[in-house]
Amino acid sequence: MRTRVLAGLAVLLWCGFVLAQTTPKPLHADRVIVLKKERTLQLLSQGKVIKTYNVSLGGDPMGAKTRQGDHKTPEGEYVLDSRNAHSQFYKSIHISYPSARDRAAARKNGVSPGGDVFVHGLPNGYSWVGAGHRAKDWTDGCIAVTNQEIDEIWLAVADGTPIEIRP
Repeated sequence: MRTRVLAGLAVLLWCGFVLAQTTPKPLHADRVIVLKKERTLQLLSQGKVIKTYNVSLGGDPMGAKTRQGDHKTPEGEYVLDSRNAHSQFYKSIHISYPSARDRAAARKNGVSPGGDVFVHGLPNGYSWVGAGHRAKDWTDGCIAVTNQEIDEIWLAVADGTPIEIRP
């Protein structure tokens, strides 16, 4: 009896060791960089890339967003400033666009800079599309990832995390 208990305990300890080695550690990013040309979003920690995601952008992604309705993804330095677990997409994290500079440029051109730019998952009810969404840039100017990926990003970044969107 004692041998079986010890053998059972050894198996439990081994299973715990194996799980500890294979369970991914949660990501903690202190900065996000989006490279529009490469269609990637990078999570960084202390200056090092810890995870890269492929993304879809606005339907007309080349060039910086200059006005509402142009279907461009902004370029520049912003902040991930709030999140919505109940948006029209699976989850969304708001980007602080437009900046004061964006508003001034739009005002100079007599247009609205727009707003409501997010990093988000797929539209509700379309999770089945998965990574296939990346076949075409389809957002109104946002940065889209799969639902599983937005879950990871959601946990990895805090409100107030800087995001830089590069051409």
